[in-house]
Amino acid sequence: MPSTPHPTDRFTRLFDGRKPLIGNIHLDPLPGAPGYRGEDVEAIYAKGVRDALSLVDGGIDAIVVENAGDLPYVRPEKIGPETVAALTAATLRVVEAVPVPVGITCVANGVIPGVAVAKATGASFVRANIWVTSYVANEGLLDGVAAEAVRYAHTIGAADLVFLADVKVKFGAHALTADRGIEELARDAQMYCADAVIVSGLRTGHATSVEDVLAVKGATDLPVLVGSGLTADNGRPLLEAADGAIVGAGLKHDGLWWNPVDPARTRELVKAVR
Repeated sequence: MPSTPHPTDRFTRLFDGRKPLIGNIHLDPLPGAPGYRGEDVEAIYAKGVRDALSLVDGGIDAIVVENAGDLPYVRPEKIGPETVAALTAATLRVVEAVPVPVGITCVANGVIPGVAVAKATGASFVRANIWVTSYVANEGLLDGVAAEAVRYAHTIGAADLVFLADVKVKFGAHALTADRGIEELARDAQMYCADAVIVSGLRTGHATSVEDVLAVKGATDLPVLVGSGLTADNGRPLLEAADGAIVGAGLKHDGLWWNPVDPARTRELVKAVR
């Protein structure tokens, strides 16, 4: 397998060498988001904890807490202190409630805020939707944050954080990097200190291509995660190729990401892939 600078075993150590199934918690709108209507924030946090406990009871190995209800998302530099404060409080409740690793996704591409939340709560990893290069998102042109994020993590004493970096992230147009295949983008992510890379379909719930997973596996020394569309039906071939998966909508009632976690769907998927 090709070797590029900065290989890491932090991901492997975090998950004890297993292929983790990482469940995604999609928080309801937080204060400051258009969808927030003055609800009791403790109720929002409690719902996140219930989802986390359902995922762990169903056999999920780790949790990602995401401010997914904050649509429409703002650019990273516009993410306000109210969002960081509420995401921190929600994550802390989850960290205290479950015995598995917890990570952060702060959208849109709020990797620096995510690092701060992780440090404050004891979370173990952060997902970056754009780690290197640039792409066109619904929020406009977004740039990679690897250099700033790694330096910031060191500055605040969070150098052990594990960074999961998307390669050709969903919901994006990648014409800017069309002359560089997914393999080259994965190599770039490794060169810029990612600990694992994520390969997804086109949007939430869209199945990840086994061919894309294998292409990235052949291009990098890093663990490769499935980022969308893992189901009980396609889970085995995808996880035979990949080193783990992040699962969100597929574990919710009716397969809708904004619904609560469905314990039966969770157990079914875990049973199918284990």
